[in-house]
Amino acid sequence: MKTTFDLMRVWAALTGLALAAGYFVALFMGVKLSDTLPMLISAIGGFEGVLYGQDLWFKRRGRQNG
Repeated sequence: MKTTFDLMRVWAALTGLALAAGYFVALFMGVKLSDTLPMLISAIGGFEGVLYGQDLWFKRRGRQNG
């Protein structure tokens, strides 16, 4: 069963992908965008990147200790 934290990670990833896709579509269409949107996208990406690295670290530690 998935935990609430796992589901939050899924929603964060989907939100980040949707925002990034919307950003590039708007950029392609020549729409003037706020500087806040790329910062928000990179913050979500950073959140996911840190958690992915943490998962790899815990898997490696578990394999060495077990």
